[in-house]
Amino acid sequence: MAIEFNTIQKEGLSVQIANAIRDAILEGRLAGEERLPSEAELAARFGVSRSTVREALKRLAAQNLIRSERGSSGGAFVNRMTWAEAQGNLVTATRLLIGMNDIPLEDAIEARFALETAALPLAAEKRTRDHLADMRREIQCQRDPQTSDQDFCASDVAFHTAIADATGNPLLNFQLSAAFEAMQPLMNMLVYRLRDRERIADLHEALADALHAADADAAHRQLEALAAYTKDLAAERRSPRSP
Repeated sequence: MAIEFNTIQKEGLSVQIANAIRDAILEGRLAGEERLPSEAELAARFGVSRSTVREALKRLAAQNLIRSERGSSGGAFVNRMTWAEAQGNLVTATRLLIGMNDIPLEDAIEARFALETAALPLAAEKRTRDHLADMRREIQCQRDPQTSDQDFCASDVAFHTAIADATGNPLLNFQLSAAFEAMQPLMNMLVYRLRDRERIADLHEALADALHAADADAAHRQLEALAAYTKDLAAERRSPRSP
């Protein structure tokens, strides 16, 4: 058990205990599925009441870091977070940060394309036939006049997610996919009345062609063109003449 028990002060005991256990989980000193000591044992080690420990465990459960199981072999256990759960949390946090802190659209565009640019060399090197097929399928969807604006937005995210998956790096894929899911719908929502869907599909196709040819430099140029077009749309949206 690698929780630090000797750092607890007098104020906010349950918060401090929750933070001590949370730190142990995040730093890998408590492994996924590991059973925590009992409430009585934690209370004795921290030098607090069982009710204080119980409140701390409720905080951790609310953060989905631990879960409680009943029965003779029950107790509090460290949750093993899945990629999907972690990505959902990152998407939510990113959207909240953008929405609550008045992040300019231009800053979100810059961040989103900078992340993808860094991934292009790996995507060009490691893309497979399946990744390319996923990109082509989304381009076909984007060219279909029957595709709704909502479906076009979803296809846009799926196209770039295929690029993230093509890197073959699970951590990079995780970060990129969350960024696309968090920021791309926001951009599309703000500029969808102004964008030229065919132009976007053309840029996507040129990007897919470059990745197919394993040409990271060409892919970079196409992504730069897409970023520039997105920034132009954002500037047009700010114009007093835009609808």
